[in-house]
Amino acid sequence: MGVSEQLRGAYEAVLPSVRKPDVSVVVPGLNEAESLPLLAGQIKDALGDRAYELIFVDDGSTDDSWRVIGELHEQDPAVRGLRLRANFGKAMALAAGFDRARADVVVMMDADLQDDPADLPRMLEKIDGGLDVVVGWKVERHDPLNRRIFSKVFNKTVGLVTGVHLHDMNCGFKAYRSEVLDAIPIYGDLFRFIPVLAFWQGFSIGEMPVNHRARQFGRSRYGLERILRGFFDLLSVSFLTRYSRKPMHLFGLLGLLFSALGVLICGYLATIWFMGEAIGGRPLLLLGVLLILVGAQSFSIGLLGEFMTFQYHRKDARERLPVRESIGDPS
Repeated sequence: MGVSEQLRGAYEAVLPSVRKPDVSVVVPGLNEAESLPLLAGQIKDALGDRAYELIFVDDGSTDDSWRVIGELHEQDPAVRGLRLRANFGKAMALAAGFDRARADVVVMMDADLQDDPADLPRMLEKIDGGLDVVVGWKVERHDPLNRRIFSKVFNKTVGLVTGVHLHDMNCGFKAYRSEVLDAIPIYGDLFRFIPVLAFWQGFSIGEMPVNHRARQFGRSRYGLERILRGFFDLLSVSFLTRYSRKPMHLFGLLGLLFSALGVLICGYLATIWFMGEAIGGRPLLLLGVLLILVGAQSFSIGLLGEFMTFQYHRKDARERLPVRESIGDPS
């Protein structure tokens, strides 16, 4: 073999890690060493000739996950790995993977083999067809009955609260355009609400049925704690989507209600005081004063929120405007 052939072979070996891929598949996992080789092979078969990168994020595993990821990279340069210092949770693992993803389309999926990579081509077709977010819908779920019931209640509640009606908001199999992930910060457990946050920022979202498979290895980490976290996150998302740009609308309304009720109570007490009745020992007096103070504090919080919102949007406002494209823009 000549020198030129050796150089060409070396170039072709590193090309997948240098060329920008068409799609980045981000897979966070905790102690999923047995699943990773099977998942990597299935993803490769499903994507076929598409240029892709597969980013495994080891979220502080205590098994052989990191060693397996290294072996998979040696076999296929399209496989990449990130290892977190400890178990920081799925949101942090996804954020790390999204930050390192290089493609214009990013797919997230779980490492437990319950998501079927054979659905990837259809999901990418929907993105190519114009959608910004595609959410998987596990029509036939291979989960315990209690989990299926909680999931239905959760999805119905999310639709009522946010106005975004999806069959399976909590599905871990989703595809995004990279601009969606650039526009939405991911922290806590808000990653499951990215479609809601994307919708409220003007991105187009859709869903598609996906094949849900039974878990082959390990055990599910779904429990009551996760349900409670989801409820509190839903409250956070409801506030962020409706009032993050207009906090005075929420706190001002609360302040008006509390203050009005307090004034009515104090007005009533003042009236009966003028009629000769003693009011100093009435608990109602304390309640009325307290409501007025709480109302004033709500107004203050609303004004501070408006000031901070104004300062945020004034700084680098042009770069943060949700403009998809333009014609004749001189900049």
